Amino acid sequence: MYISTLDEKTVGAVISEFRKRKGVSQEVLSGLADIGRTHLSAIEHGQRKPTLETFYRICCALDVSMESVIREIEKRLVKNPVM
Repeated sequence: MYISTLDEKTVGAVISEFRKRKGVSQEVLSGLADIGRTHLSAIEHGQRKPTLETFYRICCALDVSMESVIREIEKRLVKNPVM
């Protein structure tokens, strides 16, 4: 099913949940991913969408595949489509 837009709140919520499962703070994750903590916070709060590079860095820092995170995002978008 094609969704016409990628909801930044869903993306941020999923990233936040993966971070919390790993038991790391935004401060630690932003350091590991080499991005600013305020940038990470804005992503997690759905105020910004990460670039592909930033998304890759976050996933690497969390030691999870991009595919795993994307699958969770897609699962939620299908359940609650944004039109």
